[in-house]
Amino acid sequence: MSATPTPTEPPVRRSHGWIAWLLVVVFAVAAGAWGWKEWQARSALDREQQADAGQRLDALEGRIDAIRRDQRSQLQRLQQADATNRVLRDEVLGIGQRSSLIEDTVSKLADPDRHGEQALRLDETELLLNMAQQRLLIAGDLEGARRAYVLAGNVLDGIDDPAYLSLRQTLQQERAALDALAAEPRVRAMAELDAFARTISTAPVEARTNMPVDAPWWRRAFATLIDVQPSDRTVAVQPADRIAAAAGLQLEISLARAAAERRDEAGFRTALQRADGWMTRLWPPSPTLDRQRAQLHAIGARELSLALPTLGSTLQQLRQLRAAG
Repeated sequence: MSATPTPTEPPVRRSHGWIAWLLVVVFAVAAGAWGWKEWQARSALDREQQADAGQRLDALEGRIDAIRRDQRSQLQRLQQADATNRVLRDEVLGIGQRSSLIEDTVSKLADPDRHGEQALRLDETELLLNMAQQRLLIAGDLEGARRAYVLAGNVLDGIDDPAYLSLRQTLQQERAALDALAAEPRVRAMAELDAFARTISTAPVEARTNMPVDAPWWRRAFATLIDVQPSDRTVAVQPADRIAAAAGLQLEISLARAAAERRDEAGFRTALQRADGWMTRLWPPSPTLDRQRAQLHAIGARELSLALPTLGSTLQQLRQLRAAG
């Protein structure tokens, strides 16, 4: 018996789907790599653009700062130019004013009715008289005032106009009154006060009187041990008190000198009265103290102002004549 043949199995077909998946994966990886590279390129481009924009912004800010500096410098130049223009304008105005004054002066000097030389002499005379009066009243310079009056007289002698004859007579009278003054009162009072201060600083203290011969025996016995003084005596005994009293005396003399400098007669006499009180504090009653106090009272009776009625009369008369034409 023969065996029946077994049917052959058909060959199995292998699927190619994994290839498709492989291709998809490869494509995805390639697409991702390409996307990553593109993103990196765009990021680098963005960074370059940002850096370029930053540089441009810095350059723009630098230009703006330079423009601002130029603007400030231009503003300063404009301010300087404006100040220079104001100064020049003021100078031009001053030159114009001086020119007008010069023209007025020249026209006045050229006017035959005003007698230009005579006007100049009168101006010089007025200036000298005013200077003499100020030197005498302010500085107490009697010699300087006399010299100024002499110069004013010499200038006034050059005017031949008979209208000023009385002015020359007034000037001669005022010069005679000045020549009659021995010294300026304030200067004389201050000189006497300085001499008194030097004298009083070196004046010795009067020695105590000796014991009388007919004094009681107990006074003669205890004279070397006991010094009897009145209880109401104001003479300073302690060294500190005497130093304070001497300082007070010098202070009052300095205050009197300052009052005399400013012609304050009330303050001058008040300071000397206080100085007299300090003298009685320093020295006991004695002939020397009496002489010093008498000298101080004589200084306090001095006048500090000029008793000269004719002072300034020439200047006043000259101004009146010039005002009257």
